[in-house]
Amino acid sequence: MQIKRNILLNPGPATTTDTVKMAQVVPDICPREKEFAGLMKGLRSDLLKVVHAPEDQYTAVLFCGSGTINIDICLNSLLPEGKKVLVVNNGAYNTRAVEVCQMYHLPHIDLKSSVYEQPDLALVEKTLQENDDIAMVYCCHHETGTGVLNPIREIGALAHKYGAIFVSDTTSSLGMIPLDVIKDNVDFCMASAQKGLMAMSGLSFIIGREDIIRASKNYPTRSYYTNLYLQYEYFEKTGEMHFTPPVQTIYATIQALKEYFAEGEEAKFARHHRVYEAIHRGIDKLGLETVIDPKIESGLVVSVKYPDDPNWNFEKVHDYCFEHGFTIYPGKISTSNTFRLCALGAIDEPDIEAFFEVFKKALDNFGISYD
Repeated sequence: MQIKRNILLNPGPATTTDTVKMAQVVPDICPREKEFAGLMKGLRSDLLKVVHAPEDQYTAVLFCGSGTINIDICLNSLLPEGKKVLVVNNGAYNTRAVEVCQMYHLPHIDLKSSVYEQPDLALVEKTLQENDDIAMVYCCHHETGTGVLNPIREIGALAHKYGAIFVSDTTSSLGMIPLDVIKDNVDFCMASAQKGLMAMSGLSFIIGREDIIRASKNYPTRSYYTNLYLQYEYFEKTGEMHFTPPVQTIYATIQALKEYFAEGEEAKFARHHRVYEAIHRGIDKLGLETVIDPKIESGLVVSVKYPDDPNWNFEKVHDYCFEHGFTIYPGKISTSNTFRLCALGAIDEPDIEAFFEVFKKALDNFGISYD
């Protein structure tokens, strides 16, 4: 089957291989069959390997939904009665965690800082010292809105020093930036299949400590569909999701994981980094500016300032690129006009070189000055 290949430079869903796409074309199956439960068991085990999580301490729990469902689940499920969440907030996706806390009326501290910088670790520790009722520290690993990579190993160590658990949103880093949950002091991490694993949308998962999940059975119940213990318990008893799983997406994710392990963690990260460096070279060649110091960038997302030209129109440039097989994405910084170019997906350096040829033609086509 001939499938048109689009290069997605948005932060997910990512460009996929044809073999991942075709893995969804399978005989129809009832997801309550033992055969399908066996597939999910293997998938859960493989997900632990991606983050080097020991199987005697950690488990993977699958959910049907986008990445935001994981934020909801961890926050509503893992906070004991009378305790607080500390959200280390330097961007849009940490802000989303704050919004979840607000919606559930969870006691929380919004430790807000500049979106252009990494969090101040001294301030994180000071906040923990002054609030002995903090039971959970939460921080996004890779702030996808800007491209800032947060120091989760150090934040996790501080959380543990003061008796709190550490939860990290790794949606746009897992499977691309090497992560070791033990060395990185992560009690819970999360992602969805369509990002670093380069599978399809619809399947999300949380990897976390089983002892804490079991303890959460006695925490306040704040949700039914998005309760972590309830889903975990159902998997343990039946091998199945409590509710209907995204069947075809699970087949695609199993194939994507086979390809992940075949490529290898180090080789995959090296490829993403090649793409990231090619993006920076293309930006520099055009004389455009970025907004984040490369020293704290993740190597996956580059936030680019709009050209200082009255002819610039993001929608027109986006549509021109889209018509030629490339997708660019709006920025997510409220104080700056930016767009994002991302190094996710099954792409490599030549794809970026081809993109900049198209992008330059788009700028020329609309009379946009760029150097």
